[in-house]
Amino acid sequence: MDDRRAVMSSGASALAGAAGRCPACGRGRLFDGYIKLRPSCAACGLDFGFADSGDGPAVFVMLVAGFAALGFVLWVEFTYNPPFWVHLLVSLPVVLVVCLALLRAFKGALIALQHRHDAAEGRLDR
Repeated sequence: MDDRRAVMSSGASALAGAAGRCPACGRGRLFDGYIKLRPSCAACGLDFGFADSGDGPAVFVMLVAGFAALGFVLWVEFTYNPPFWVHLLVSLPVVLVVCLALLRAFKGALIALQHRHDAAEGRLDR
């Protein structure tokens, strides 16, 4: 482990990543735009070339947001019994907002944990 990984605990690193901050120092920005990674941290110089979250954030968002959205839709259905078009008008924006809000946080947290635990592509040591 290099010195940058030893500075923050796993939890602090994951929280920094979820907040869109550098997983090493917690000060620099992780994202350049909504979910596009910056090339490196402006504060500590950490190169973000190691980061490859893949489909992980989307999977977690689908699990969490799907559960929350289903709960919301069922609550609306059993409480108000609206027609289908009202479900589309009300539930679709709620699902979109929840999914988009969680995507950036999950991507940042997974990248931070990848950095903290020095995760890399599978390789065989000889």
